[in-house]
Amino acid sequence: MPRDRRLFAEFKKEYSGKNVIKLLDFSPSRSLYRRLKKSKNIQYFPTDLSTDFIAEYQYDITDIPVEEGFFDYIFCYHILEHIEDDAKAMSELYRVLKDDGKVFVQTPFKEGEIYEVPEAKTDEDRLKYFGQADHVRLYSVRGLAERLEKAGFIVTIKTFDQDNDLGSSKKDTILLLKKN
Repeated sequence: MPRDRRLFAEFKKEYSGKNVIKLLDFSPSRSLYRRLKKSKNIQYFPTDLSTDFIAEYQYDITDIPVEEGFFDYIFCYHILEHIEDDAKAMSELYRVLKDDGKVFVQTPFKEGEIYEVPEAKTDEDRLKYFGQADHVRLYSVRGLAERLEKAGFIVTIKTFDQDNDLGSSKKDTILLLKKN
């Protein structure tokens, strides 16, 4: 998928490939899983709580069972819009990230403010309000950045135009996080 190619391209800009690192990847894509598992310098932690994706771990993003400052990099792609207590998830991401680590975040984005309907608890309601039965909110780029900043992160918003090499034909936005 284009979003996976973009993520990998941005990760390669941040990581030289020389040092051994620990990478946490929530609900990994098959293509990234295969590629990252082959790397000798990456201790790869693919996790998926739902077991819908290839993964070796089942970490709950609101309670990650590792010590503070464990991961060098975290991929959190299309995850936070599924998490009811996103503040707790963001706090956990901050806790398990090394001081010089980076987190790559992406969700579906909308214009304006974050759209939440707390009373939407059933799959039917969530499908009606968010367009997907397993979503609990729709983020705006600025709204998500503000929540991540509140969790302690320094947020860089990276927006990309069409890129035929990567196969992306629309605006693609990634939030790159580091500790404050």
